[in-house]
Amino acid sequence: VTTAVANGDLSQKVTVDVAGEMLELKNTVNTMVDQLSAFGSEVTRVAREVGVEGLLGGQAEVPGAAGTWKDLTDSVNTAFRNLTGQVRDIAQVTTAVANGDLSQKVTVDVAGEMLELK
Repeated sequence: VTTAVANGDLSQKVTVDVAGEMLELKNTVNTMVDQLSAFGSEVTRVAREVGVEGLLGGQAEVPGAAGTWKDLTDSVNTAFRNLTGQVRDIAQVTTAVANGDLSQKVTVDVAGEMLELK
């Protein structure tokens, strides 16, 4: 199973019947695989929604995420939340300008290449 995980295959589980410390190890490995799979699925889903389908506002939800998994999930969500806010604000101003309203300004905080759009 650990070789499968190292190769990106998160469909494998430890299925042998064991007891004691080996049962704890089995449960820990299977929980790790579940967490990796949930995180990967959620990040893939949100990235597809935003990057391919053009659906803004999506957030990854990884129940039970803790430690580094929670930090990674929070970072992904912050990145997508910021991108959503930036795109929506710029779109609002662009729409206003297209309708002849030149009084609108981009107000969202941006940096880098997004700053050039502002």
